Amino acid sequence: MHTDNHPAGDPGTATTRTLTAPPALAPLLARGAALSPFKRPRAGAGFPRTRLVLPEVRIDLARLAAYERVCGFGATGEDALPVTYPHVLAFPLAMRLMAGRAFPLPLLGLVHTSIEITRHRALAATGTYELAVHVEDLVPHRRGTEAVVVTRARDGERTVWESRSTYLARHRTDQEQEQEKEEGKEEEGRRERGAGVRQPDAVRAEWRLGGDVGRRYAAVSGDRNPIHLHPLTARVFGFPRAIAHGMWTVARCLAERPVPAAAHVRAEFRAPVLLPSTVTYAAGGPAFALRGGERLHLTGEVRELA
Repeated sequence: MHTDNHPAGDPGTATTRTLTAPPALAPLLARGAALSPFKRPRAGAGFPRTRLVLPEVRIDLARLAAYERVCGFGATGEDALPVTYPHVLAFPLAMRLMAGRAFPLPLLGLVHTSIEITRHRALAATGTYELAVHVEDLVPHRRGTEAVVVTRARDGERTVWESRSTYLARHRTDQEQEQEKEEGKEEEGRRERGAGVRQPDAVRAEWRLGGDVGRRYAAVSGDRNPIHLHPLTARVFGFPRAIAHGMWTVARCLAERPVPAAAHVRAEFRAPVLLPSTVTYAAGGPAFALRGGERLHLTGEVRELA
């Protein structure tokens, strides 16, 4: 492993580390859990300016098939990865950064709040890729602080897939005393970010989600955040029951619709999907949404790249 040492969080420096194998997730989760109580998150905190690179990544086809079953992707016989699958491949790299001592947000309880994916072409399941992950920024949020994590997949010299995710760490903020006012600002901000995205009304499917959805997705993705696994562990972080992974909800929605080989996908996780529950999938044009009754859980869109 190649390492260039620089002070973590120093904006004037950057570190690239090339790994020889994917990090093991179980020790990372244990380390992140042990460090979480000592983290004091704030938007202005320093964060690791480290770019982790994993070259020559090959796809485990059995694991891919298990992922496709859990997320509802039908067997097409095509040698192509689902548009969301590179996120799963790169997840151990993101975990290594977020479980580290230099990362200022507690790993336990982090909530995935949004993702933007750009796929420049279809990725062959039999291909070999270089993955790279880094933390781009920490930004204030009404309910805490969000980390912005950027992931890229390369095939030789070309970037073929890239994403930008935000993860929220909840904590007390100065805005809490004006909560009602800030709720209005948040909704206004969401509308601005979603400008031009028509909210679809046409219900295409209804899904009854079992209480084990979080555990099943954790088994194929490696994301074993306790908020997804069991009501008791979810309650520790303020949820009445376990919640579905955001990436499962967006993958399940995308499994219901065609995604162009070259596409831009945007999804915002607006409200947790409690497990078990019944949800409806709606779609129209580029837009899609997931609702539970009157509650809007997810909005997104798929657009073909020019």
